[in-house]
Amino acid sequence: MTGTRAARAAETESALKEAAKRVFARTGYLRAKITDITSEADRAAGSFYSHFDGKESLLESLLADMLDQGDERAAGPDHSPDFSDPAAVRWHVDAYWQFVRANRPVIIALHQAAMVDEHFARRLREILAPNLHDVAEHLEHVRAAGGELPGDPLVVASALISLISQFAYNWLVEGGEELGRELSDQEAVDTLTGLIVRGISGGGSGPGGTPISVADG
Repeated sequence: MTGTRAARAAETESALKEAAKRVFARTGYLRAKITDITSEADRAAGSFYSHFDGKESLLESLLADMLDQGDERAAGPDHSPDFSDPAAVRWHVDAYWQFVRANRPVIIALHQAAMVDEHFARRLREILAPNLHDVAEHLEHVRAAGGELPGDPLVVASALISLISQFAYNWLVEGGEELGRELSDQEAVDTLTGLIVRGISGGGSGPGGTPISVADG
């Protein structure tokens, strides 16, 4: 019986989370009501408080799930920190692009919550800070391979993160610009990768003058 109750509780929690994502995507985090979420999940309104203290704790739980997914991918065998290799740069760009696409409702909710709640504003900064130092360490591989970065690794890392995150947010969350055509994921990732590789290697070549190519991933 205990196992059955635990399984049902886990099922309800999962249903509430998935419902919250749909509600956030439809109405936004700030306008979403707990009754909207429970109705979307086809659960009794009181069931929500058996799992979460409020909408904020639900968002925290979604955020934790999102970060766990990112950590799992980063721990995969295809991950390489060597940014002297264009393929490694492309892997990171593609991973972030797919991360934003898959977690769009949560990312929207987090940005909206950060505008009115200092706790979530701080959480957003905490999430970005480890990425900054991680990317800076990846950039050190360019120097080790004989390349010359355009500035301090931390500053360059900050610029790269801003470029990737804002571009992804613009296209995947805000709907992008008026190109008169669709922008595919591959074109977006290839364009970002090309800008980054050329920016950190100088011109169109890698360390030591080796030509770069990102089109093949």
